[in-house]
Amino acid sequence: MAIDPIGVRPFELVAGGGLLRVLDQRQLPAREEWLELHEVESVARAIEELAVRGAPAIGCVAALGLAVAARRFPDDPGQFRSAFSAAYQRLSRTRPTAVNLFVALDQLAEAITRLGPDTDAESLRVALLTTAVRHVDDDLKACLAIGVYGGALLPNQGGVLTHCNAGALATAGYGTALGVIRNAVVSGKRLQVFADETRPVLQGARLTAWELARDGIDVTVIADNMAGALMAKGEIAAAIVGADRIARNGDVANKIGTYTVAVLCRHHGLPFYVAAPWTSIDRNIATGAEIPIEDRDGGEVRTHGREVLVPPLAAVRNPAFDVTPAALVTAIITERGVFRPDEIALA
Repeated sequence: MAIDPIGVRPFELVAGGGLLRVLDQRQLPAREEWLELHEVESVARAIEELAVRGAPAIGCVAALGLAVAARRFPDDPGQFRSAFSAAYQRLSRTRPTAVNLFVALDQLAEAITRLGPDTDAESLRVALLTTAVRHVDDDLKACLAIGVYGGALLPNQGGVLTHCNAGALATAGYGTALGVIRNAVVSGKRLQVFADETRPVLQGARLTAWELARDGIDVTVIADNMAGALMAKGEIAAAIVGADRIARNGDVANKIGTYTVAVLCRHHGLPFYVAAPWTSIDRNIATGAEIPIEDRDGGEVRTHGREVLVPPLAAVRNPAFDVTPAALVTAIITERGVFRPDEIALA
């Protein structure tokens, strides 16, 4: 099977920019279904309910979705700006940890702020759509560059562990962590990817495995608690993950369980890489302790599909992310190059 050079594109603009189609990741791998979105509320729910997920993809879909919804905003310039403000606020409440969301929304806000208060609504719509499309294009270019920088770091052969999904599905295409793997494989490196299931929503088992298998890359799904044993046996040579937000000191917020992987890598003397676009770096936050961690509904832990897994009287906790201290990160791979965590603040 030939390796797809870009991977799946998880969203697309159609109808001349009047409709946003989003691949519903909740349905994978069983079936490929596409949502058709043109209103702010439907875009917000798609983000909140994980139809689209992954920090870069969240930012892209929020930007495109707002631009598409703006087609239905009032023609009066003042009312248009009021509608935009309400849409901005609604989308900004969807996922608090992924900083890319706020970067994308702020780019749209700046685009219409630069235009005078009397600018007609159609010009405002054009500015929003142009800015949103540019954000998506920039994200894809960033992923391709990350792949080049990171691909050189991976071993020529051996096992590579990844956690959650930081692939084409989580970005505008190609992926961050999986983009690095994709680049390495295309360049001739013989890698076996181990994908953690990534409980409780199983993004690794459902999404990473689907994406890599679809693109002809060797992938094996493992339970989250198997990684240490495989490292001890010498079957894993490196780990690479994505990021939802990176603090100024290099602390990294990513899917819950990432911190555990980093600790295991340190114990076994293995490199632990983080691959993320520059938009994932939040220079306004000094350390990971300041990163807002999203707490999701306990139902994601209590049930799997229709099957109840937890007794009704038992409490559950469901933080979506954890923070990996910079000291456990070997390098952060961005489209601007590869940095030690302590170099991020100076870059």
